[in-house]
Amino acid sequence: MNHPIDKYFRKLVEEGGSDLHLSEGMPPKVRVHGEIVPIEDTILTHEDMVELMQPICTEKLWKQFTEIGDADFAYEMDETSRFRCNYMKQQRGYCCVFRLIPTKILTLEQLNVPEQIKRFAEMRAGLVLVTGPTGSGKSTTLAALIDYINTNYSRHIITIEEPIEFVHPSKKSLITQREVPSNCKSFADGLRASLREDTDIVLVGEMRDLETISLALTAAETGLLVFGTLHTNNARKTIDRIIDVFPAEQQAQARTMLAGSLRGVVAQLLMKRCDKPGRCAVNEILFATPAVAAIIREGATQKLADVIVGGKSLGMQFMDDAIWQKLQQGIVSPQEAYMKSIDKARFKNFLPKELANMANAGGA
Repeated sequence: MNHPIDKYFRKLVEEGGSDLHLSEGMPPKVRVHGEIVPIEDTILTHEDMVELMQPICTEKLWKQFTEIGDADFAYEMDETSRFRCNYMKQQRGYCCVFRLIPTKILTLEQLNVPEQIKRFAEMRAGLVLVTGPTGSGKSTTLAALIDYINTNYSRHIITIEEPIEFVHPSKKSLITQREVPSNCKSFADGLRASLREDTDIVLVGEMRDLETISLALTAAETGLLVFGTLHTNNARKTIDRIIDVFPAEQQAQARTMLAGSLRGVVAQLLMKRCDKPGRCAVNEILFATPAVAAIIREGATQKLADVIVGGKSLGMQFMDDAIWQKLQQGIVSPQEAYMKSIDKARFKNFLPKELANMANAGGA
């Protein structure tokens, strides 16, 4: 069945974009290679927004949106086009954002992520965190990792998502996908239930609150391999975020639990390419070692950078080293490398003179 909004979705696909933005009082816009651009001059009215938004969501979700001001769900236009949808109310009125979800799950090789990420698929228990800011492709990388396990190992994999993004057909593994709140009330409820469902691997779409993070640590300690996501840029910030969720009096215990259960962190950023249109992923990779566990227990996460840099032979990769490699290969510009790096001083000398002067003036 065709809906009025489908014309914009088709335009998004044609333009090779990642996101569609519709906002009352504004023209329709899409994000292409990281830049948001208008696709027509029409200013969307309140009536336009209702006509576009209401038909593709359920009556229950529309009621929730009109009463609360937010709604999340997935919409499938056709067998090759699926979207993650977010509805919100804002100053001008109704607004919505749609993320295009590829229906074909790319392999780790096609994503060109480091080969050593496959090692997480071989693990039988523990916590693996895939992190990055919104729109960094962490869901795509995690889907590729789950697909690799699904193709090569016989496991029972449960995913808990809001909404379900990538749909995985069961291959060598058995995959059970649960959506919050239609299949389970919350991430925490889904995670708690997975402990009773003969699960080998559980993917938690977002570890956003104390209860979910605490249950993820418990599940990892009791023998499940738990994959979770956080909106953090590197391994140090990821570990700090996990611990900071706990009340002060519980943080020592949380550090002990995390030190014992963490198996690794894959942090991901997307960088704008300068050699051709598009973006490329860069990754920081931390594998848990006795030194990493000791650092977590001590709360001395500032030492992690040295451990990651020194752990290259173990497959670890520091974010700035990954960015440096892309800069040396001519894939990203000095400006992009400088903006995305942790140690700005390392990249400052490569900036054009006027930008370097501005960086110096800003004290970076």
